[in-house]
Amino acid sequence: MNITVKELYSKFQTLSNQSVEISGWVRNNRAQKEFGFIDLNDGTYFETIQVVYEESKLDNFKETQKIRVGSSVKVSGKLILTPNLKQPFEIKADEVILIGDSLENYPIQPKRHSKEFLRENAHLRMRTNLFSAVFRVRNVVSYVIHRFFQERNFIYFHAPIVTGSDAEGAGEMFKVTTTNYEDLLKNNIKEVDWSKDFFGKATNLTVSGQLQAEAYALAFRNVYTFGPTFRAENSNTQRHASEFWMVEPEVAFCDLKQDMEIAESMVKYVISSVLDECPKEMEFFDQFVEKGLKTKLEKVVSSKFQSVTHHDAIQVLLDSNQPFENKPMFGEDLATEHEKYLTKHFDGPVFVIDWPKEIKAFYMRLNDDQKTVAAMDLLVPGAGELIGGSQREERLEVLESRMKEMNVAKEELWWYLDLRKYGGCPHAGFGLGLERMVMYVTGVDNIRDVIPFPRTPKNCEF
Repeated sequence: MNITVKELYSKFQTLSNQSVEISGWVRNNRAQKEFGFIDLNDGTYFETIQVVYEESKLDNFKETQKIRVGSSVKVSGKLILTPNLKQPFEIKADEVILIGDSLENYPIQPKRHSKEFLRENAHLRMRTNLFSAVFRVRNVVSYVIHRFFQERNFIYFHAPIVTGSDAEGAGEMFKVTTTNYEDLLKNNIKEVDWSKDFFGKATNLTVSGQLQAEAYALAFRNVYTFGPTFRAENSNTQRHASEFWMVEPEVAFCDLKQDMEIAESMVKYVISSVLDECPKEMEFFDQFVEKGLKTKLEKVVSSKFQSVTHHDAIQVLLDSNQPFENKPMFGEDLATEHEKYLTKHFDGPVFVIDWPKEIKAFYMRLNDDQKTVAAMDLLVPGAGELIGGSQREERLEVLESRMKEMNVAKEELWWYLDLRKYGGCPHAGFGLGLERMVMYVTGVDNIRDVIPFPRTPKNCEF
């Protein structure tokens, strides 16, 4: 029976001296005169299995010696316990069959490669230890986010990818159109007649499913959406991508304080789950990516998240007399260096709340001071902003006033205003970028290295 590497690691004590059959890809082949060692991985587990093959046992010994890295093979042999060696067991091969050869120019050789080189070979980079660990953890993070909300009776709904509204009001969106722009240029037509386009109006790829989530929250109470979002922002930082995944819960009869409690619980749940379910991967990250990563994450799980108003956070930054590259200013956004300093100052995660209304979205609830909105950003040690959220403006007149103030067209969002007319209530939610979460729990510092095939300005390979 063909068994997986993961199954072997969980059952090897009971399979001692028994015959097994495994299939996988060769990570390394160290051929010597009368015997050799193949490091085999089948993708089901972070660790490889050492296969020992000997000239006295294999009819195709010389051919096996020549099997190249990257080749797929099937191995039959006996499982031998090796308690005194680095690995707990190995396979003594009776048969090694080459399934798929790998050419000599296979890029992923058993040596250290730069992350830039591996991005150029994103179709193969998951065969390295680093990216095997990253995408295994990404899988677990995605799963446990769903588990967190499902255990709490949230309804998962699918927000549309194509939308006629801009949830953020920033305008940095990808147009979706069937219009042939070459024909427009040939006929010297300056403007697109969107009424003749596929949807009969201007449409874009979504930047957020939040507005639609609000509609569903006002029917199901507790909902979340988890899917791809897009930003046509010409940014080449380590933290920005043009396509990424967002989880966005929305809760009816909920204020900002309750919203923050849900966010804190979710972050702790995700981190605890990854530490429990990915021990091998987390050991690898702790040793080779970010020293002290596990200690940092364990401290977050055991800590009580603090909160500070935006005004007081700016005061803390000004009082610090730190030589910030970007000077902190009341009424202005926080830079990454400010966020990192605040988590050090508060010695752990901190919510920055009550932001100036001028720098936040139109849908955030106006506070009684008429100057700030009930918004929150969660800052975490070493990374800065992880989550952004708010209590939503449920008062129709105030919402309409804010939309007018911020030049948000009411016509496109008539249905959003309807939600305030027909049984509206206080409600709140937040957004967590999946990639930001994966970066945080792995210590990997570039968003391009936690997305399978990154989409960034001037880059859409694969």
